[in-house]
Amino acid sequence: MTQHAELTAERWSRFDLGQQILQIGVEMQRASASLRPDRLESLRNSYERTMRLVDLTVEVNPVRNLRRELLRWRDVIAELYLKDEPDPEIHRIALRCLLWLHPLSAEQVQYLTE
Repeated sequence: MTQHAELTAERWSRFDLGQQILQIGVEMQRASASLRPDRLESLRNSYERTMRLVDLTVEVNPVRNLRRELLRWRDVIAELYLKDEPDPEIHRIALRCLLWLHPLSAEQVQYLTE
């Protein structure tokens, strides 16, 4: 994984939580384009980048309940990463759940396609 590898916690902490969640959501949306068996490697790369951003978000946010929920959400992405076949339904549900974590990102839920 090269994308986001250079991103430091210090730099990531300059974004507010809403922006962090939105950027994680953007990475999940990118992954949506790879939800096909022939794109499994690309999908896994997107999930790796997603988990990296979640890890940074957990690292820089002091709110314990938020960190707990983000780590639970990350577990879902880790399960998707390990699957032998893409799971578009769980992927869409996970993205929707992520966006509901902050009012700024929740505004984007209406634009998700089913």
